[in-house]
Amino acid sequence: MKLYEYEAKEIARKYGLPVPIGYPVSTPEEAYEIAKKLNCEVAIKSQVLVGRRGLAGGIKFAKTPEEAREIAAKLLGSLIRGVPVEKVLVEKKACINREYYLSLTVDRSMRSIALLASTLGGVEIEELVKEHPEALMRINIDPSIGVRPYMARWIAEFFGLGKDFWNKLWNFIYSMWKIMRDFDAELVEFNPLVLTCDNDLLAVDAKIIIDDNSLYRHKEFLEKAFREYSELEAIAKQHGFSYVELGGNIGILCNGAGLTMATMDLVKLFGGEPANFLDIGGGARRERVKEAVKILLRHPKVKVLLVNIFGGITRCDEVAAGIVEALKEMESAKPIVVRLLGTNEEEGKRILEESKIPMYNELKDAVLKAIELSKR
Repeated sequence: MKLYEYEAKEIARKYGLPVPIGYPVSTPEEAYEIAKKLNCEVAIKSQVLVGRRGLAGGIKFAKTPEEAREIAAKLLGSLIRGVPVEKVLVEKKACINREYYLSLTVDRSMRSIALLASTLGGVEIEELVKEHPEALMRINIDPSIGVRPYMARWIAEFFGLGKDFWNKLWNFIYSMWKIMRDFDAELVEFNPLVLTCDNDLLAVDAKIIIDDNSLYRHKEFLEKAFREYSELEAIAKQHGFSYVELGGNIGILCNGAGLTMATMDLVKLFGGEPANFLDIGGGARRERVKEAVKILLRHPKVKVLLVNIFGGITRCDEVAAGIVEALKEMESAKPIVVRLLGTNEEEGKRILEESKIPMYNELKDAVLKAIELSKR
Protein backbone atom coordinates (compact mmCIF):
# COMPACT_ATOMS: atom_id res chain seq x y z
CA MET A 1 0.00 0.00 0.00
CA LYS A 2 1.46 3.35 -1.08
CA LEU A 3 1.12 6.36 1.19
CA TYR A 4 0.63 9.86 -0.13
CA GLU A 5 3.57 12.19 0.27
CA TYR A 6 1.89 14.19 3.04
CA GLU A 7 1.15 10.97 4.96
CA ALA A 8 4.76 9.78 4.62
CA LYS A 9 6.01 13.17 5.79
CA GLU A 10 3.72 13.11 8.82
CA ILE A 11 5.28 9.79 9.82
CA ALA A 12 8.81 11.10 9.16
CA ARG A 13 8.10 14.15 11.31
CA LYS A 14 6.87 11.96 14.18
CA TYR A 15 10.16 10.04 14.02
CA GLY A 16 12.17 13.23 14.33
CA LEU A 17 13.17 13.74 10.71
CA PRO A 18 13.31 17.24 9.20
CA VAL A 19 10.70 17.83 6.48
CA PRO A 20 9.32 21.13 5.14
CA ILE A 21 6.40 22.70 6.99
CA GLY A 22 3.27 22.05 4.96
CA TYR A 23 -0.38 20.99 4.96
CA PRO A 24 -2.60 18.99 2.56
CA VAL A 25 -5.60 20.88 1.18
CA SER A 26 -8.59 20.03 -0.99
CA THR A 27 -9.72 23.47 -2.22
CA PRO A 28 -8.05 26.58 -3.73
CA GLU A 29 -9.23 28.66 -0.76
CA GLU A 30 -7.51 26.32 1.67
CA ALA A 31 -4.32 26.63 -0.41
CA TYR A 32 -4.61 30.41 -0.16
CA GLU A 33 -5.01 30.27 3.64
CA ILE A 34 -2.04 27.94 4.12
CA ALA A 35 0.22 30.02 1.86
CA LYS A 36 -0.85 33.12 3.79
CA LYS A 37 -0.10 31.36 7.08
CA LEU A 38 3.36 30.22 5.93
CA ASN A 39 4.11 33.73 4.65
CA CYS A 40 6.80 32.63 2.20
CA GLU A 41 7.25 31.17 -1.27
CA VAL A 42 5.51 27.79 -1.34
CA ALA A 43 5.52 24.56 -3.32
CA ILE A 44 2.14 23.26 -4.53
CA LYS A 45 2.48 19.48 -4.92
CA SER A 46 -0.17 17.19 -6.41
CA GLN A 47 -0.89 14.23 -4.13
CA VAL A 48 -1.04 11.25 -6.48
CA LEU A 49 0.30 7.72 -6.10
CA VAL A 50 2.38 7.78 -9.29
CA GLY A 51 5.96 8.71 -10.05
CA ARG A 52 7.41 11.50 -12.20
CA ARG A 53 4.61 13.88 -11.29
CA GLY A 54 7.03 16.83 -11.53
CA LEU A 55 7.74 16.08 -15.19
CA ALA A 56 3.97 15.78 -15.72
CA GLY A 57 3.36 19.27 -14.32
CA GLY A 58 2.18 18.14 -10.90
CA ILE A 59 4.52 20.36 -8.88
CA LYS A 60 4.40 24.16 -9.08
CA PHE A 61 5.71 27.08 -7.03
CA ALA A 62 3.90 30.19 -5.85
CA LYS A 63 5.32 33.47 -4.52
CA THR A 64 2.05 34.80 -3.15
CA PRO A 65 -1.11 33.36 -1.54
CA GLU A 66 -3.10 34.53 -4.57
CA GLU A 67 -0.79 32.64 -6.90
CA ALA A 68 -1.05 29.57 -4.65
CA ARG A 69 -4.84 29.69 -4.95
CA GLU A 70 -4.65 30.02 -8.72
CA ILE A 71 -2.23 27.09 -9.09
CA ALA A 72 -4.24 24.90 -6.72
CA ALA A 73 -7.39 25.61 -8.74
CA LYS A 74 -5.64 24.31 -11.86
CA LEU A 75 -4.14 21.23 -10.23
CA LEU A 76 -7.15 20.07 -8.22
CA GLY A 77 -9.36 17.92 -10.41
CA SER A 78 -6.72 17.63 -13.12
CA LEU A 79 -5.09 14.38 -14.25
CA ILE A 80 -1.45 13.65 -13.51
CA ARG A 81 -0.31 10.63 -15.53
CA GLY A 82 -3.94 9.55 -15.74
CA VAL A 83 -4.62 9.89 -12.00
CA PRO A 84 -7.05 12.56 -10.70
CA VAL A 85 -5.70 15.08 -8.18
CA GLU A 86 -7.96 15.29 -5.12
CA LYS A 87 -5.48 16.96 -2.76
CA VAL A 88 -2.40 19.15 -3.03
CA LEU A 89 0.32 19.67 -0.46
CA VAL A 90 1.14 23.31 0.22
CA GLU A 91 4.52 23.61 1.91
CA LYS A 92 7.40 25.98 2.43
CA LYS A 93 9.71 26.02 -0.57
CA ALA A 94 13.19 24.76 0.31
CA CYS A 95 16.38 26.56 -0.65
CA ILE A 96 18.38 23.72 -2.21
CA ASN A 97 22.13 23.50 -2.57
CA ARG A 98 22.50 19.82 -3.54
CA GLU A 99 20.16 16.84 -4.00
CA TYR A 100 20.69 13.25 -2.86
CA TYR A 101 18.78 9.98 -2.82
CA LEU A 102 18.37 7.82 0.31
CA SER A 103 16.17 4.76 0.81
CA LEU A 104 15.65 1.49 2.61
CA THR A 105 13.97 -1.25 0.62
CA VAL A 106 13.36 -4.98 0.83
CA ASP A 107 15.72 -6.99 -1.37
CA ARG A 108 14.04 -10.38 -1.70
CA SER A 109 16.74 -11.82 -3.94
CA MET A 110 19.34 -11.26 -1.19
CA ARG A 111 16.92 -11.89 1.71
CA SER A 112 18.05 -8.62 3.20
CA ILE A 113 17.26 -4.92 3.47
CA ALA A 114 19.10 -2.69 1.01
CA LEU A 115 20.24 0.77 2.05
CA LEU A 116 20.60 2.79 -1.14
CA ALA A 117 22.26 6.19 -1.45
CA SER A 118 23.00 8.31 -4.48
CA THR A 119 24.53 11.66 -5.30
CA LEU A 120 21.91 12.09 -8.03
CA GLY A 121 18.72 12.83 -6.15
CA GLY A 122 15.45 13.70 -7.82
CA VAL A 123 15.69 11.04 -10.54
CA GLU A 124 14.10 7.61 -10.88
CA ILE A 125 16.37 5.09 -9.17
CA GLU A 126 15.73 2.49 -11.90
CA GLU A 127 17.04 4.86 -14.57
CA LEU A 128 19.92 5.88 -12.33
CA VAL A 129 21.19 2.31 -11.97
CA LYS A 130 21.15 1.84 -15.75
CA GLU A 131 22.80 5.12 -16.73
CA HIS A 132 25.04 5.99 -13.77
CA PRO A 133 25.80 2.87 -11.69
CA GLU A 134 28.84 4.60 -10.16
CA ALA A 135 26.54 7.20 -8.56
CA LEU A 136 24.75 4.58 -6.43
CA MET A 137 25.96 3.13 -3.13
CA ARG A 138 24.34 -0.06 -1.87
CA ILE A 139 24.68 -1.53 1.61
CA ASN A 140 22.99 -4.87 2.36
CA ILE A 141 21.64 -5.08 5.91
CA ASP A 142 20.97 -8.26 7.86
CA PRO A 143 17.40 -7.82 9.18
CA SER A 144 18.35 -9.52 12.45
CA ILE A 145 21.13 -6.97 13.08
CA GLY A 146 19.79 -3.74 11.59
CA VAL A 147 21.57 -0.51 10.68
CA ARG A 148 24.81 0.62 12.32
CA PRO A 149 26.41 4.10 12.74
CA TYR A 150 29.35 3.31 10.43
CA MET A 151 26.87 3.20 7.54
CA ALA A 152 26.16 6.90 8.06
CA ARG A 153 29.90 7.62 7.89
CA TRP A 154 30.22 5.66 4.65
CA ILE A 155 27.33 7.54 3.08
CA ALA A 156 28.59 10.92 4.29
CA GLU A 157 31.91 10.24 2.57
CA PHE A 158 30.10 9.05 -0.57
CA PHE A 159 28.03 12.27 -0.57
CA GLY A 160 31.16 14.38 -0.08
CA LEU A 161 29.97 15.60 3.32
CA GLY A 162 32.20 16.09 6.36
CA LYS A 163 32.10 14.83 9.94
CA ASP A 164 29.48 17.43 10.87
CA PHE A 165 26.94 15.34 8.94
CA TRP A 166 27.67 11.94 10.51
CA ASN A 167 25.09 12.31 13.26
CA LYS A 168 22.54 13.95 10.92
CA LEU A 169 22.76 11.09 8.45
CA TRP A 170 22.66 8.55 11.26
CA ASN A 171 19.44 10.18 12.50
CA PHE A 172 17.94 9.68 9.04
CA ILE A 173 19.13 6.09 8.62
CA TYR A 174 18.14 4.94 12.11
CA SER A 175 14.71 6.65 11.92
CA MET A 176 14.10 5.11 8.48
CA TRP A 177 14.94 1.71 9.95
CA LYS A 178 12.46 2.24 12.80
CA ILE A 179 9.75 3.34 10.34
CA MET A 180 10.36 0.28 8.17
CA ARG A 181 10.18 -2.01 11.20
CA ASP A 182 7.22 -0.35 12.91
CA PHE A 183 5.07 -0.06 9.76
CA ASP A 184 6.14 -3.28 8.00
CA ALA A 185 7.28 -1.12 5.10
CA GLU A 186 8.67 -2.46 1.83
CA LEU A 187 10.15 0.96 1.01
CA VAL A 188 11.10 4.10 2.94
CA GLU A 189 12.49 6.66 0.52
CA PHE A 190 13.58 10.31 0.55
CA ASN A 191 14.09 11.59 -2.96
CA PRO A 192 15.41 14.12 -2.93
CA LEU A 193 17.10 14.43 0.42
CA VAL A 194 18.67 17.87 0.07
CA LEU A 195 21.53 19.89 1.44
CA THR A 196 19.90 23.25 2.10
CA CYS A 197 21.39 26.68 1.57
CA ASP A 198 22.00 26.95 5.32
CA ASN A 199 24.01 23.68 5.25
CA ASP A 200 21.45 21.32 6.76
CA LEU A 201 19.71 18.13 5.57
CA LEU A 202 16.01 18.21 4.67
CA ALA A 203 13.69 15.58 3.17
CA VAL A 204 11.71 17.53 0.56
CA ASP A 205 9.94 14.42 -0.73
CA ALA A 206 9.05 11.17 1.02
CA LYS A 207 7.64 7.82 -0.02
CA ILE A 208 6.54 4.90 2.13
CA ILE A 209 5.08 1.62 0.85
CA ILE A 210 3.52 -0.72 3.42
CA ASP A 211 3.34 -4.46 2.81
CA ASP A 212 -0.33 -5.27 2.07
CA ASN A 213 0.00 -8.53 4.01
CA SER A 214 0.65 -6.59 7.21
CA LEU A 215 -2.36 -4.28 7.08
CA TYR A 216 -4.22 -6.29 9.70
CA ARG A 217 -1.60 -4.93 12.12
CA HIS A 218 -2.12 -1.34 10.98
CA LYS A 219 -5.81 -0.69 11.38
CA GLU A 220 -5.35 3.06 10.74
CA PHE A 221 -4.66 2.21 7.09
CA LEU A 222 -7.23 -0.55 6.52
CA GLU A 223 -9.94 1.72 5.10
CA LYS A 224 -7.39 3.24 2.71
CA ALA A 225 -6.02 -0.09 1.52
CA PHE A 226 -7.63 -0.14 -1.95
CA ARG A 227 -7.41 3.52 -2.92
CA GLU A 228 -4.56 3.02 -5.40
CA TYR A 229 -6.60 0.47 -7.36
CA SER A 230 -9.36 1.00 -9.88
CA GLU A 231 -12.91 0.21 -8.78
CA LEU A 232 -12.84 -3.26 -10.34
CA GLU A 233 -9.32 -4.03 -9.03
CA ALA A 234 -10.48 -3.11 -5.52
CA ILE A 235 -13.46 -5.48 -5.81
CA ALA A 236 -11.11 -8.26 -6.95
CA LYS A 237 -8.84 -7.67 -3.96
CA GLN A 238 -11.79 -7.93 -1.60
CA HIS A 239 -12.80 -11.29 -3.11
CA GLY A 240 -9.26 -12.67 -2.96
CA PHE A 241 -8.17 -13.04 -6.58
CA SER A 242 -5.58 -11.29 -8.74
CA TYR A 243 -6.85 -8.82 -11.31
CA VAL A 244 -5.00 -6.20 -13.36
CA GLU A 245 -6.64 -4.01 -16.00
CA LEU A 246 -5.03 -3.70 -19.43
CA GLY A 247 -6.03 -1.92 -22.61
CA GLY A 248 -7.61 -4.62 -24.79
CA ASN A 249 -11.15 -5.92 -25.31
CA ILE A 250 -10.90 -9.67 -24.55
CA GLY A 251 -11.64 -10.41 -20.91
CA ILE A 252 -9.48 -13.30 -19.69
CA LEU A 253 -10.23 -15.56 -16.70
CA CYS A 254 -7.97 -18.47 -15.74
CA ASN A 255 -6.75 -20.38 -12.71
CA GLY A 256 -3.05 -19.97 -11.99
CA ALA A 257 -0.74 -17.11 -12.93
CA GLY A 258 1.23 -19.16 -15.44
CA LEU A 259 -1.87 -20.36 -17.27
CA THR A 260 -3.27 -16.83 -17.30
CA MET A 261 -0.11 -15.38 -18.78
CA ALA A 262 0.15 -18.18 -21.34
CA THR A 263 -3.45 -17.53 -22.38
CA MET A 264 -2.73 -13.81 -22.72
CA ASP A 265 0.32 -14.62 -24.84
CA LEU A 266 -1.79 -16.77 -27.18
CA VAL A 267 -4.37 -14.03 -27.54
CA LYS A 268 -1.61 -11.59 -28.52
CA LEU A 269 0.04 -14.16 -30.81
CA PHE A 270 -3.15 -14.60 -32.85
CA GLY A 271 -3.87 -10.88 -33.11
CA GLY A 272 -6.14 -10.22 -30.14
CA GLU A 273 -5.79 -7.76 -27.25
CA PRO A 274 -6.22 -8.89 -23.62
CA ALA A 275 -8.32 -6.56 -21.48
CA ASN A 276 -6.94 -7.88 -18.21
CA PHE A 277 -5.02 -10.39 -16.17
CA LEU A 278 -7.40 -12.34 -13.92
CA ASP A 279 -6.29 -15.37 -11.91
CA ILE A 280 -9.01 -16.88 -9.70
CA GLY A 281 -6.40 -19.06 -7.97
CA GLY A 282 -6.45 -22.73 -7.11
CA GLY A 283 -9.52 -24.38 -5.63
CA ALA A 284 -11.84 -21.48 -6.45
CA ARG A 285 -15.49 -22.22 -5.68
CA ARG A 286 -18.50 -20.95 -7.62
CA GLU A 287 -18.90 -17.77 -5.55
CA ARG A 288 -15.42 -16.53 -6.38
CA VAL A 289 -15.83 -17.51 -10.04
CA LYS A 290 -19.15 -15.67 -10.15
CA GLU A 291 -17.62 -12.46 -8.79
CA ALA A 292 -14.68 -12.73 -11.21
CA VAL A 293 -16.98 -13.13 -14.20
CA LYS A 294 -19.13 -10.20 -13.01
CA ILE A 295 -16.03 -7.99 -12.94
CA LEU A 296 -15.27 -8.80 -16.57
CA LEU A 297 -18.89 -8.24 -17.55
CA ARG A 298 -18.75 -4.80 -15.91
CA HIS A 299 -15.52 -3.85 -17.67
CA PRO A 300 -16.60 -1.31 -20.33
CA LYS A 301 -13.92 -2.30 -22.84
CA VAL A 302 -14.54 -6.04 -22.71
CA LYS A 303 -16.41 -7.34 -25.77
CA VAL A 304 -16.01 -11.07 -25.13
CA LEU A 305 -14.97 -13.27 -22.21
CA LEU A 306 -12.40 -16.03 -22.61
CA VAL A 307 -12.33 -18.57 -19.77
CA ASN A 308 -9.49 -21.11 -19.69
CA ILE A 309 -9.52 -23.52 -16.74
CA PHE A 310 -7.23 -26.47 -16.09
CA GLY A 311 -8.98 -28.21 -13.23
CA GLY A 312 -6.85 -29.89 -10.60
CA ILE A 313 -7.94 -28.71 -7.18
CA THR A 314 -10.23 -26.34 -9.09
CA ARG A 315 -13.41 -28.21 -10.04
CA CYS A 316 -14.78 -27.60 -13.53
CA ASP A 317 -18.39 -27.99 -12.35
CA GLU A 318 -17.90 -25.23 -9.75
CA VAL A 319 -16.41 -22.96 -12.42
CA ALA A 320 -19.30 -23.66 -14.80
CA ALA A 321 -21.87 -23.00 -12.07
CA GLY A 322 -20.18 -19.71 -11.19
CA ILE A 323 -20.21 -18.60 -14.84
CA VAL A 324 -23.90 -19.40 -15.23
CA GLU A 325 -24.86 -17.62 -12.00
CA ALA A 326 -22.91 -14.51 -13.01
CA LEU A 327 -24.59 -14.34 -16.42
CA LYS A 328 -28.03 -14.67 -14.80
CA GLU A 329 -27.33 -11.93 -12.26
CA MET A 330 -25.82 -9.49 -14.74
CA GLU A 331 -28.18 -10.23 -17.66
CA SER A 332 -25.31 -9.41 -19.98
CA ALA A 333 -25.32 -9.94 -23.73
CA LYS A 334 -21.52 -10.21 -23.93
CA PRO A 335 -20.48 -13.53 -25.51
CA ILE A 336 -18.39 -15.97 -23.51
CA VAL A 337 -15.98 -18.64 -24.76
CA VAL A 338 -15.01 -21.42 -22.36
CA ARG A 339 -12.35 -24.11 -22.32
CA LEU A 340 -12.58 -26.49 -19.34
CA LEU A 341 -10.25 -29.41 -18.76
CA GLY A 342 -9.74 -31.58 -15.69
CA THR A 343 -11.63 -32.43 -12.50
CA ASN A 344 -15.42 -32.89 -13.04
CA GLU A 345 -15.01 -31.77 -16.64
CA GLU A 346 -18.07 -33.67 -17.89
CA GLU A 347 -20.35 -32.16 -15.25
CA GLY A 348 -19.02 -28.71 -16.06
CA LYS A 349 -19.69 -29.27 -19.74
CA ARG A 350 -23.26 -30.36 -18.96
CA ILE A 351 -23.93 -27.21 -16.92
CA LEU A 352 -22.62 -24.97 -19.70
CA GLU A 353 -24.56 -26.81 -22.43
CA GLU A 354 -27.81 -26.31 -20.51
CA SER A 355 -27.17 -22.55 -20.63
CA LYS A 356 -26.10 -22.72 -24.31
CA ILE A 357 -22.55 -21.57 -23.53
CA PRO A 358 -20.05 -22.96 -26.08
CA MET A 359 -17.21 -25.04 -24.70
CA TYR A 360 -13.96 -25.89 -26.50
CA ASN A 361 -11.53 -28.75 -25.96
CA GLU A 362 -8.56 -27.05 -27.63
CA LEU A 363 -7.26 -23.75 -26.28
CA LYS A 364 -6.24 -22.53 -29.73
CA ASP A 365 -9.81 -22.93 -30.99
CA ALA A 366 -11.18 -21.04 -27.99
CA VAL A 367 -8.69 -18.21 -28.43
CA LEU A 368 -9.42 -17.85 -32.16
CA LYS A 369 -13.17 -17.79 -31.49
CA ALA A 370 -12.74 -15.11 -28.80
CA ILE A 371 -10.67 -12.98 -31.15
CA GLU A 372 -13.27 -13.37 -33.89
CA LEU A 373 -16.05 -12.23 -31.53
CA SER A 374 -13.96 -9.30 -30.27
CA LYS A 375 -13.75 -7.86 -33.78
CA ARG A 376 -17.47 -7.83 -34.49
